[in-house]
Amino acid sequence: MSLKKSAMAAIAAVSLVAVPAMASAAQSQSAASKLSVRAAPAKVVRTGAAQRDASGLGGGSVIMAILAAVAVAVGIAIAADGSNGPTSP
Repeated sequence: MSLKKSAMAAIAAVSLVAVPAMASAAQSQSAASKLSVRAAPAKVVRTGAAQRDASGLGGGSVIMAILAAVAVAVGIAIAADGSNGPTSP
């Protein structure tokens, strides 16, 4: 019975991996691919828009890191407050 279960698990795992790959290959050969938008010619070069005012929110990641560290420290302090008594009467 164990061998049968192992074989079924292996077949299920292979099908979970193989089905999306086969569906992707079938989709690229379908009639819908003929209707898709063509790629832009190689001559076209996209450029970014000029910025007038830069964002004033610089350094936000440092503030978030400090807040996260404080939250972790508070969580540890609450968890290790030293009261080992039962909460139920």
